[in-house]
Amino acid sequence: MANKEKRIEELEREMEAPDFWDDAEESQKKMKELKYMKDDLQTYENLRTQMEDMETLIEMGYEENDPDLIPEIQEMLDEFQKSFDDIRVKTLLSGEYDSNDAIVTLHAGAGGTESCDWASMLYRMYTRWADKKGFSLEVLDYLDGDEAGIKSVTFEVRGENAYGYLKSEKGVHRLVRISPFNAAGKRQTSFVSCDVMPDIEEDVDVEIRDDDIRVDTYRSSGAGGQHINKTSSAIRITHLPTGIVVQCQNERSQHMNKDKAMQMLKAKLYLLKQQENEEKLSGIRGEVTEIGWGNQIRSYVMQPYTMVKDHRTSEETGNVDSVMDGNIDLFINAYLKWIALSKKDLQK
Repeated sequence: MANKEKRIEELEREMEAPDFWDDAEESQKKMKELKYMKDDLQTYENLRTQMEDMETLIEMGYEENDPDLIPEIQEMLDEFQKSFDDIRVKTLLSGEYDSNDAIVTLHAGAGGTESCDWASMLYRMYTRWADKKGFSLEVLDYLDGDEAGIKSVTFEVRGENAYGYLKSEKGVHRLVRISPFNAAGKRQTSFVSCDVMPDIEEDVDVEIRDDDIRVDTYRSSGAGGQHINKTSSAIRITHLPTGIVVQCQNERSQHMNKDKAMQMLKAKLYLLKQQENEEKLSGIRGEVTEIGWGNQIRSYVMQPYTMVKDHRTSEETGNVDSVMDGNIDLFINAYLKWIALSKKDLQK
């Protein structure tokens, strides 16, 4: 914590300089860093206070031989353990872009209206999660389902370590339930793919030839406000060699949408190159991208029993409603710990 206190002092001194705001982008980055540093320091101070309060209460319990204090002490211990686990997990976010904002894309798989409804349920889940974290969320691209739900949606989550947390969600999500769209009341299985990438603001070293991309314009739709529905300003860029497709319809002009889409494409190609290099070094198999059976990272079962299970970490819970309400930190934390252990095994 001493290093963080020193860095806070450095940043506060820099803010007092008369030319601090000359470079608006750089000053905003430093303001954000200062906020995160102060938040970490406050969390540490809160933990220390919690520990001291618990020790005082335990001493009182011994002195007064009062067993009625045990439930209160247990409650304080549970709260302390949760805060401590959050800090411990945060130390695992050491990847190159873990601190960046995240861009998330949900695509409904085969299954028509049922899969589109499942995509809208997942979108709500991530929206609730972002709200609980105090993160902001902005829709970049949105395509309604034919009858209900969402065919696809791309949204940006802004907040400290947003990508570091949400990278755990990349993969296929499977739902098992009695479909409200099935008159026969049969159980149905639906799939939605989730893609997550960091919002890399700086210009990454990726060369994209004009011959390798196809740029299409289309009329915007969905949750983007009145303006975007009036013009064909939305942009879709297809990278022909890899088949990667990125879309943006949220910006105020076609030019701005194209710039944002190109930024997203560069980030995806950069991550793809990194993944290929890691696979060569470790000999691991790349992620399967087909939205279907056998490729899911997590299953959400609503009938005949209730359970959400992550197939990578084996983390599970029977409280599906809580998960769908955005309480997914247990899966995120388990994934980060699992990845850390996997890296240690590879280094042996």
